[in-house]
Amino acid sequence: MTEDNDKVIITAAASPFRRVFAVLVMGALGVLLIVVAGDAAFSLAWQAIYIALGLGAIYGAWRLWNATGAALELTRTELRSTTGQTLATLDNVARVDRGAFAFKPSNGFVVSLKTGGQPRAWAPGLWWRVGRRIGVGGVVSAGEAKAMAEVMTALVTGVLPEEDLE
Repeated sequence: MTEDNDKVIITAAASPFRRVFAVLVMGALGVLLIVVAGDAAFSLAWQAIYIALGLGAIYGAWRLWNATGAALELTRTELRSTTGQTLATLDNVARVDRGAFAFKPSNGFVVSLKTGGQPRAWAPGLWWRVGRRIGVGGVVSAGEAKAMAEVMTALVTGVLPEEDLE
């Protein structure tokens, strides 16, 4: 039975195009901020702020590239990253929300947990965790995120029988 529980039901990952596009946009923003800092019309303090923001955006692009190299996998027992990190066990999931007014990532959904306890974490463009909430989405395609949210909801509510996953 353990082998069936560890079998991946559905995977959500960033497509190569979305991944490259997001990294290029973040990197371009960083370069643009650094170029703007070179304008002589700004005081030295503003130039330092623009350079710091530009370097921050370039660092964000690097983190985005590294984070989106992984994917998310849903099994019968957990939502996990392909890096081996468990985001949530399904017995701890209170609900899955992908509504229009949910505080969630773009094209994604938010998972509310029954109990918290895990530290804050963030994989830019893929998922974040704050308190008892986990947001999934960003550069993940809307279709993959929606399918994962639906399957997770069915697993949490007990609607999805064993035969449907074969």
